[in-house]
Amino acid sequence: MDGYYAFMLVATALVLMMTVPALALFYGGMSRSKSVLNMMMMSYVAAAIVGILYVAVGWSMGWSGDGTLFADPVDLLWLDGVATGDYVYVMFQMTFAIITVALISGAVADRMKFSAWVVFVPLWALVVYFPMAHMVFSCTDDSLICGRIGAQDYAGGTAVHINAGVAALVLVLLLGKRIGWPKDQMRPHNLTLTMLGAGLLWFGWYGFNVGSIVFAGEEGEAFTERFISETGRTFANTTLATFAAILGWLLVERLLHGKATSLGAASGIVAGLVAITPAAGAVDLGGAVAIGLAAGALCAWAVGLKFRLGFDDSLDVVGVHLVGGVVGTLLIGVFSTSEGAGGVDGLLYGGGLGSLGAQALGVLVAVVFSGVLTAVIGLALRLTIGLRLDAEDEVDGIDLAEHGETAYDLHSASSSGATGVLATSTVPASTPPRTTTTGSTSSEGVNA
Repeated sequence: MDGYYAFMLVATALVLMMTVPALALFYGGMSRSKSVLNMMMMSYVAAAIVGILYVAVGWSMGWSGDGTLFADPVDLLWLDGVATGDYVYVMFQMTFAIITVALISGAVADRMKFSAWVVFVPLWALVVYFPMAHMVFSCTDDSLICGRIGAQDYAGGTAVHINAGVAALVLVLLLGKRIGWPKDQMRPHNLTLTMLGAGLLWFGWYGFNVGSIVFAGEEGEAFTERFISETGRTFANTTLATFAAILGWLLVERLLHGKATSLGAASGIVAGLVAITPAAGAVDLGGAVAIGLAAGALCAWAVGLKFRLGFDDSLDVVGVHLVGGVVGTLLIGVFSTSEGAGGVDGLLYGGGLGSLGAQALGVLVAVVFSGVLTAVIGLALRLTIGLRLDAEDEVDGIDLAEHGETAYDLHSASSSGATGVLATSTVPASTPPRTTTTGSTSSEGVNA
């Protein structure tokens, strides 16, 4: 077991790295230069707040016992009664809570007050994430999604990606569009940072997926055999799905817009990782490739929906995390095999529609639960402290308005004759600007 604990320590560090600095770099590069510091600060502050809150009550709400929506919030308050040797498992689940909240920030770039974000983070973690984590990861008979419904979710397609994607959509609708969107080009200011962030996310995701293997008191030879088999499967599936998603995204991007871009490659990486997250332990290699291709193609198409439907999802959190999470969660019902972690055959392996139905119901519960409760929190904040930055401050830049600083000395650059500081997107002029971290054909951003 010593080797397993060492493995979990590394996995936990990798998942924490996914938020700070990987997601911060990924979102920061996709933002405009006047917003990059605020975008990165939202990730770092989310980590600080959620990390302490998780140790205080989050672990107890998720893991202290049975419960349909959540367990006893005070039974293990401040880890009272938890052996110090088990702290590594607490820290691992803590990192999941941190990145789920941080993912939402990409949708509200440029315009959400920092004070509103600081209040939203703990409220959303308490009311939405901790209960859903119990429903998904604490597989007791009473836990809703994993137990009562029986939906498979290896590492967080519902609790992490669908949950964050729905919350992002709700906040975007409550905040409204950025000034000038979609008429003004709001291009990523530094795609080099975005590509670096995407690579670090990919690296950290091995901790996310492979580290999610769970042993219930197993030891000895059986433990060793299962550990080798399951970690090998999840590692390979995570890798192949990501490869396939890059190709799927770039193909659709080329067909729709005539260019295969670096932003598209970065977005494809994230889309593939999102989709394989719930399915990593359930499918074989062929299923992983199929899920990756589907996610890359569908997410590349979906990021353009915000222009058609009129919601300003700055960094494509909805198009990548919500859509990718739904794709990966549903396709478990098609491609899962009885040799996988869940022991269930999907539609293509003779299992009929039972698994697909359970996965669809799990998706529905996650969407409704997150959507309704996020709306309640968002409306409460909008009616009290307010959600949105003043128009003048938004135009001047949220970095200066909220933090009193800027990422780059643009004045010095302009005075020396330079016209720009960092890389700009090469999206065709006919393409609306993309502002997300995970899509390459919209004008502003990406996700993770």
